[in-house]
Amino acid sequence: MSEKLIPVTVLTGYLGAGKTTLLNRILTEQHGKRYAVVINEFGESGVDNDLVVDTDEEVFEMNNGCICCTVRGDLIRIITGLMKRRDQFDGIIVETTGLADPAPVAQTFFVDEDVKARTRLDAIVTVVDAKHVLARLADSSEALEQIAFADVIVLNKLDLVTPEELTAIEARIRSINRYSTIHHATRADVPADKLLGINAFDLARVLENAPDFLDDDSHTHDEHMLSISLTTTTPLDAEKFNAWISGVLAMQGQDILRTKGILAFKDEDRKFAFQAVHMMADGDFITPWPQGRARESKLVFIGRNLNRPQLRRGFDSCVAA
Repeated sequence: MSEKLIPVTVLTGYLGAGKTTLLNRILTEQHGKRYAVVINEFGESGVDNDLVVDTDEEVFEMNNGCICCTVRGDLIRIITGLMKRRDQFDGIIVETTGLADPAPVAQTFFVDEDVKARTRLDAIVTVVDAKHVLARLADSSEALEQIAFADVIVLNKLDLVTPEELTAIEARIRSINRYSTIHHATRADVPADKLLGINAFDLARVLENAPDFLDDDSHTHDEHMLSISLTTTTPLDAEKFNAWISGVLAMQGQDILRTKGILAFKDEDRKFAFQAVHMMADGDFITPWPQGRARESKLVFIGRNLNRPQLRRGFDSCVAA
């Protein structure tokens, strides 16, 4: 019976850990398999769907809420719909928001009878930002839960820590979860066959550590966490934007956990993908803008103590003359 069940991989990890980078690696690797991808984002407007590479895989995006709360019904509905075309793909990848506790996500595959009858939870894969993980474990219960429930941990961004720091980080991770397999990575460079189709989720082990796993549906979120989305259809001036965002991150980077966006610069036919974790920013041009469609810049901030009017004014000041 188990051979007929569709394997599901839950891809989790805190904001900015590198989940989308890992997902893009999986989707572009020459492994000969097809995956349906379900993406969930925290906040009013998402950009992750635009950050995922253009492949033959189908991508389903769910916004406005934690995947374990308001959109669990959406997750069940999408998976139930996918089952009608199960011969068209080899597995399902669910990428959760960086603020999701993975336990209620995993519960979905055991408490809903239709989903349980058609799928099997293959593994919970948690991407960990080596640079910031110790700080996140100190101030975020979600970061701790993501590590605690992981079957596989991708310890990412190792180029940003020293060997001594790495030793301390691994010891801290092992104090939370002594069972998970740990893969080292710099830019989420872990082969897909180490993460998918590995049959790593062990319900008996989970129940040993969390006896109420199958019936505990309660969890909380950081009430001070905000998501602010800014958009404009007017092309941006690249120099103005770089100067403004550099100032914002320098002044408020400790409170801004994650910044990401797809930007349309004047006299440029390609999309610019911008990402930042705290004060560390990166960006590059990606795919061309589709012909005949409006070019909309979208920038999302996730963090604490965010001033929407101030950010809005700053973003608007970046439009090209």
